[in-house]
Amino acid sequence: METDISNNQVSSEEEKMSRSLKKFLLVLNGAMLGIGNCGGPLIQRLYFLKGGKGVWISCFLQTAGWPFIIFPLSVSYLYRRRKKGSRAKLFYISPHLFLACAVIGVLTGFDDFLAASGVSLLPVTTYSLVIATQLGFTAGFAYILVKQKFTPFTINAIFLLSVGAVVLVLHASSDRPAHETDKQYIIGFLMTLGASVLYGFVLPLIELTYKKAKQTITYTLVMEMQMVLSFFATAVCTIGMLLHKDFEAIPREARDFELGRAKYYVVMVCTAVFWQFFFMGAVGVIFCHSSLLSGIIISGLLPVTEALAVLFYHEKLRVEKVISLVLSLWGFISYFYGELRQIKKLRIRLQN
Repeated sequence: METDISNNQVSSEEEKMSRSLKKFLLVLNGAMLGIGNCGGPLIQRLYFLKGGKGVWISCFLQTAGWPFIIFPLSVSYLYRRRKKGSRAKLFYISPHLFLACAVIGVLTGFDDFLAASGVSLLPVTTYSLVIATQLGFTAGFAYILVKQKFTPFTINAIFLLSVGAVVLVLHASSDRPAHETDKQYIIGFLMTLGASVLYGFVLPLIELTYKKAKQTITYTLVMEMQMVLSFFATAVCTIGMLLHKDFEAIPREARDFELGRAKYYVVMVCTAVFWQFFFMGAVGVIFCHSSLLSGIIISGLLPVTEALAVLFYHEKLRVEKVISLVLSLWGFISYFYGELRQIKKLRIRLQN
């Protein structure tokens, strides 16, 4: 009897620790997603504003930061090695998961190209607002692929965030940069919308991969999957760079870059770091919660990106953008209010 009570106590403590760890990882990955989501488009746009012209170069940088993941994976392996000795596995990813991540990585590579094309032609404020429409696509694909359940608050958040993006879409032409033609602006707009649709599909697809995996999904495995995903996405972009001879153009671009040669390479490294934060944060939030929450965070942080674009690039914040920002913030608050209500209900149910 005492043994049973003792075992139950241990099990309860482990479950509590597991919950605490998952909450910590959710906050950590949410923060990484936020930093990457706000900083990625800004630093990427800086590349184009100051003389960069390589869309495939910019696309390549979005996932080229995958080697950074090797460091935390090495720390994780050394920790396992210390605890388990020679029985510790070097990596956890199975051939089935590796293949799934490779396919998602290829899709991500094409999504990177669409996004890089969009940010090369659109102001950051416009680009970010069009990208925010991915929430509607994420919700739709999440319902189809992983049977995502929607509360009234979730539906309200999706509606508000989607309407906020549509408001901008209807008045987007007034924000066309002076040096661009209408055709270029429309191409940038359609490319960005395409990136939004494709990434709205990729997020639930990653969640589906977690659910269909025939093994336990740990955070170490999530990092391994992200590394494989980013590697294949980078491979797609590398092929594009080779076909367009962009590797040969890098020294020339560095020489002509308005901020100087050294800062050209700093911008490239920072772009890779910011976007790796974004992708690692996105898959981490999916692991800890859902693809829908990942989409909510991406869309909900829209006001921050908008404010930073206005601050650093002096982009105009027109009335329609203000309306879009208000609707986005309202949707973000609605979602998290609904989540808090659900948690409160769950606690009451468990207590009873």
